[in-house]
Amino acid sequence: MQGSGDAQPITALLHRWGSGDKEAGNQLMELVYDELHRIASREMRREHGEHTLQTTAVVHESYLRICRTGLIDWKDRAHFYAVAAQQLRRVLVDHARRVHSEKRGGGILKLSLLESDGPAVQGDERLLAVDEALARLESLDPRAAKMVELRFFAGLSEAETAEVLQISVATLKRDWDFAKTWLTRQLS
Repeated sequence: MQGSGDAQPITALLHRWGSGDKEAGNQLMELVYDELHRIASREMRREHGEHTLQTTAVVHESYLRICRTGLIDWKDRAHFYAVAAQQLRRVLVDHARRVHSEKRGGGILKLSLLESDGPAVQGDERLLAVDEALARLESLDPRAAKMVELRFFAGLSEAETAEVLQISVATLKRDWDFAKTWLTRQLS
């Protein structure tokens, strides 16, 4: 995620954008585009083989989805990246569902979150399984599910994730251990 030096300009633009200033939204996109592209690129690198999505398209679709949600009471840059991570996840999951329903298959998705040496599973199927498991985790422990989304999909550090969730890093580490163990069981 961008350095803390960028936090104030991003937060100021978010507040202006949240108040209806569309130009602030354009300026924000220019400021965060590289970071969003880096996040999406990391997710795309996890997939092997041919893929029909382009990183730039994922970034643009995620940003469009954020824009379509209407005026948001943005708190800060961490809140923005949390929403961006959620939208990125939805873009990838929606794509995986389309591919799966069309039975075109996909690449292999390596999920380092699970640190699994198990058999490889088709990427789109694995992404759908992770999404379904996260939905179940959310009903059990919403904070743990949000933490996984922030760490895995947005690539936030432990400190950044703890800041977004307003918890200590020690609590985050306990939640992270629980979530990894729970998801590993659900996905095996």
